[in-house]
Amino acid sequence: MILSIEQDASRFRKIVRGAVRRNLRKYISNGELIGRRGKDLVSIPVPQIELPHFRFGNGQGGVGQGDGEVGTPLGPGEPADGGGQAGNQPGSHILEVELTLQELVELLGEELGLPRIQPKSKSQIEGQITRYNGLRRAGPEGLRHFKRTYREALKRQVISGAYDYQKPAILPIHDDKRYRSWKTYPRPENNAVIFYMMDVSGSMTQRKKELVRLTAFWIDAWLTAHYPQLATRYLVHDAAAHEVDAHTFYHVRESGGTCISSAYQLCRDIIRQDYPAQDWNIYAFHFSDGENFGDDDDRRCMELLSQELLPQANLFGYGQVQSAAGRQFFDTLSAIQDEKLVRAKIGEDEDIYSAIKTFLGRGA
Repeated sequence: MILSIEQDASRFRKIVRGAVRRNLRKYISNGELIGRRGKDLVSIPVPQIELPHFRFGNGQGGVGQGDGEVGTPLGPGEPADGGGQAGNQPGSHILEVELTLQELVELLGEELGLPRIQPKSKSQIEGQITRYNGLRRAGPEGLRHFKRTYREALKRQVISGAYDYQKPAILPIHDDKRYRSWKTYPRPENNAVIFYMMDVSGSMTQRKKELVRLTAFWIDAWLTAHYPQLATRYLVHDAAAHEVDAHTFYHVRESGGTCISSAYQLCRDIIRQDYPAQDWNIYAFHFSDGENFGDDDDRRCMELLSQELLPQANLFGYGQVQSAAGRQFFDTLSAIQDEKLVRAKIGEDEDIYSAIKTFLGRGA
């Protein structure tokens, strides 16, 4: 019975995962999904799944309790309180399931065909590893080294003349006992840092920032699945750039012109100070509506990217959100031929799915 229940539960989980996979594009672009995220789980409303239930009899009416004979049909009940007339169509069932964020990220990777990330550095030290490679005279009995204990007992008995070669017997005493000892070593792990840069000039509306927020959430989730430690830095810019916290990044309201090179220069300075490229896997993502000010600043951006940022970064992604017609920074970047530089246009919610595949599909 228990085995049958486990098989049914496993089959039901597969059905749920299949339903989530079919609707994955919709979930990724749904900001409400982020709000449903708990500490470790994501609640997802999955439609069109029939819930398991018990049904008595053949569907005909009958009597449960009280007066009446078995099988007597029941008449119509009293109408429920409330306005409107009773309907005669079955209701739709929406099951709200909970998946771990890790499961959802795995589905995302499978559906988009995202490759596993190969970190470029293992020199950043985080965590510890314990190795048993020595002996000592005291310790818990669970760590007693029996071979060395009896060797010490044999040595003592031979030296003292107590060992009987005709009737060999080794009897350890307290001073003979030896115990395994351990030493803790630093364990190298791969660390990564993400730089999020966003244009907050007057043309960047709250709607554009929402597109950035959704895209950044899934980038974070995918990179977190590959790195035990993930640092995040947020930079905003109009005509000048400065660093902010996550809340300010998504909610700041500013106006003014656009000078993209100010963000790239600040990013370069922070990398130099805090994240040497030989020790860190560096990811940078810049979001703008593409309305940079002037050819001179475009040239400065190209220099910073080609000479400073791209040589150090694993990946540099540029996402252009709901841009207006005219001169676009997206087109300016096409002059740089470097596989680390990827571009994507994010005009609507549906474009987030494709943008994530563009940004992360190279396994940088």
